Amino acid sequence: MRILIAEGEAEFARTLQAILERQNYGTDTVTNGPDALDYALSGSYGAVLLALTLPGLDGVGVVTTLRKEGETVPVMLLAGADSLETRVAGLDAGADDCLIRPFAATELLARVRAMLRRSSVYVPDALTFGSLTLDTAAYRLSTPAGVMQLNNKEFQVMELFMRSPHSLLSAQQLMERVWGWDAKAEINVVWTNIASLRRKLAALDAGVTIRLVRGVGYILEAA
Repeated sequence: MRILIAEGEAEFARTLQAILERQNYGTDTVTNGPDALDYALSGSYGAVLLALTLPGLDGVGVVTTLRKEGETVPVMLLAGADSLETRVAGLDAGADDCLIRPFAATELLARVRAMLRRSSVYVPDALTFGSLTLDTAAYRLSTPAGVMQLNNKEFQVMELFMRSPHSLLSAQQLMERVWGWDAKAEINVVWTNIASLRRKLAALDAGVTIRLVRGVGYILEAA
């Protein structure tokens, strides 16, 4: 699951990123309203954390335009205690929740989980495909033959495949959704993580594999 952070204060944005990434969410961060709108319209995110105050276009304007464009991505507004009228305007424009600063990391994460449960992109605690189970709370793959722990990126890649088995995902799509548009990583990190996942699937005798379709992408299917 990838979450967009739209926050003009760099230090606060880094704090949000650290909180989310410790829970194995992927993140992208933008610092102004126009970029927030462009990124959110890409369809690459499970949720958006959106500051009400942003240069170029404020949070209310971003939400209003998103909903006019038919984009249903869940949006949580991040606001100050003195912004009652603006918070109300943002919620009326189509935001799903509003969190007032300062707040605890535990509350932020609980609200993100609740927002995702209400959305069309809700991911249950366990995803299954054949005899294979991905535990989205503990970041583990399991079959009757055993259990394998996944690292952060392996988990995010596997989650994409488990949410859409039999669907082709290109290396570029995986790069954007897991490492982000602005990532400095090279495309070979996708190949490296898929190779690692294939080894773990084989060790688990999972009966499924991530197959390469040359020139197109990768697909999760029965081995």
